[in-house]
Amino acid sequence: MCGIVGYIGPQSVVPVIIEGLRRLEYRGYDSAGIAVGGSPDQQGRLELRRAPGKLKNLEAVIEKSPIHGTFGIGHTRWATHGRPTEENAHPHRDGTGTLVVVHNGIVENYVVLKNALIAKGHKFMSETDTEIIAHVIQDELELAGNIVHTPDRTLDVNSAEAVLADSAATPATPAISLEEAVRRAVKRLTGAFAIGVLSAHEPDKLVAARMGPPAVIGIGEGEFFLASDVPGILHHTRNIHFLQDGEVAVLTTAGVAITDFNGQMLPLKIQRIAWDPIQAEKAGYKHFMLKEINEQPRAVRDTTLGRVSLETGQVFLPDMQITAEEFRTASHITIAACGTSWHSGLAGKFMIERLARLPVDVDYASEYRYRDPIADSTGLGLLITQSGETADTIAAQQELIRKGSKTLAICNVVGAAITRAAQGTITTNAGPEIGVASTKAFTAQLTALFVLSLYLAQVRGTVTPEESLHLVTELSKIPGKIEEILRSVDDQCCTLAKSFSTARDFLFLGRGIHYPIALEGALKLKEISYIHAEGYPAGEMKHGPNALIDETLPVVCIATKDPNDPSSVLKYEKTLSNIQEVTARSGRVIAIAIEGDEEIQHLVEHVIHIPQSHELLLPILEVVPLQLLAYHIAVRRGCDVDQPRNLAKSVTVE
Repeated sequence: MCGIVGYIGPQSVVPVIIEGLRRLEYRGYDSAGIAVGGSPDQQGRLELRRAPGKLKNLEAVIEKSPIHGTFGIGHTRWATHGRPTEENAHPHRDGTGTLVVVHNGIVENYVVLKNALIAKGHKFMSETDTEIIAHVIQDELELAGNIVHTPDRTLDVNSAEAVLADSAATPATPAISLEEAVRRAVKRLTGAFAIGVLSAHEPDKLVAARMGPPAVIGIGEGEFFLASDVPGILHHTRNIHFLQDGEVAVLTTAGVAITDFNGQMLPLKIQRIAWDPIQAEKAGYKHFMLKEINEQPRAVRDTTLGRVSLETGQVFLPDMQITAEEFRTASHITIAACGTSWHSGLAGKFMIERLARLPVDVDYASEYRYRDPIADSTGLGLLITQSGETADTIAAQQELIRKGSKTLAICNVVGAAITRAAQGTITTNAGPEIGVASTKAFTAQLTALFVLSLYLAQVRGTVTPEESLHLVTELSKIPGKIEEILRSVDDQCCTLAKSFSTARDFLFLGRGIHYPIALEGALKLKEISYIHAEGYPAGEMKHGPNALIDETLPVVCIATKDPNDPSSVLKYEKTLSNIQEVTARSGRVIAIAIEGDEEIQHLVEHVIHIPQSHELLLPILEVVPLQLLAYHIAVRRGCDVDQPRNLAKSVTVE
């Protein structure tokens, strides 16, 4: 769930790791720690420093008790097993105190392993499942003869104390390497893990292994890096190997070696990351979230670039293992996603069914595999994910594949786990998104879904060339229209925040394709301001939500229309009726409406205007003022906008 940064090279290791962890703060965490080796005054020991809370607390500990070295590993933890305390912070030691482990994920069989190790005399210092991993590696070293274990203590065979304690039991040379002990240990783990391991007795060596949560290896000039996500090391190198499930990496001063869990050598597959490190900085904005809201014109433009022809309206989806014929003959599409990505998938359902006339089901990925879903080779699976490493979405993809469906991914990270398993990927090209609350990744996903919908319509023959050209032309205007919204409504949203930041509840309403945007607006507000907010279909007001309305309840109504689309106009008229239901009960309405709409101004307290567009593209515009409204309310409430409590950017465990 959280941040890992490891380093081996000529630089002083502590600043490298601390800076890397700071760039991964967006993942969410509640404690931090670091283990360092390679300093002459350490006499072969690993020095640990840990602290609950934010990185500044760890930095204060280091300032009080400095450490130095040339290799090390750091971690920011989000509590799953055990409270956010110093004892539960990573790295965790084995029983000898000479081996440390950091870990993202969950060891599901940790209780069984812990009980077995306790029976062997192991003693544990924390409440975490991660500490068990260190002791399992220690156990493998013991079984191989590297370590002498006594009931009272565990001693490393290389120490003089161990020789004096039991000289007859001490082997002359180590029986197995650290990486071999790790390979044996991970085979005993059930669950999900990305781990980094250091040993004081094999200095200048960092071992990493992955099964589930993401891990990347950075290749620099005479220096090598481990991280849980690219931004943690991007300011040092753009040459990245994405560690895959079942791989072990050994980083030394000489280079990087990759094996599988059985020790079979594997190739190092280096990818060049195009992101500029500047993209991961705030660039003068107060918060990453505000910066990323303002980056949406570029994100939409880059997601479209190279995929559509403005001359012919033709859509291109290169590098697909799914053929045009398979797209043409597909019986249905199943979309699986979580959170904000689920909202984009719900909007995508409207796009695909409207343009391509292809049935679409939208599932929460976290629920998909638990309902014995119906999937087969006649349908296609579409996974939507910002990180490409979301555990629930990976599980849904595996279920789709198991039942015979080919899968397609919409993802913001090249080479992520879901993209590797998919038969095709539409990369959203939004660049690194640091704020936990997704903004530009969402609008990029909507853009990718529109492009996919139009491609499906073209191969299935459900749109004419003239219609395609019109839709592509409308899509090309969206970045400029977002820029117009950012210029015109930011101050208005800031002003509205003054009036509504003390509200206890919000209601968001929308019809048709605008309903998912109501859901997304509610999610953004609750994520970063901690105000209870609910999104609801406008037509369902009479079936319950009307009971909530009084003079204290702000109601955000998405009341846009495409005047060239009769069904859109009808939805608009019905939404006006819903607004009148709210105002008749003294509800305070904030409406999102099209420029020039004078009728709605007489019905509501506040109107935020956006430019006119095609009905299926309006959601990309509608969400921008909702993002800004949530942002300004959260700022006025003094909330941590970029790192909201209890949330993490990449949810890599169930």
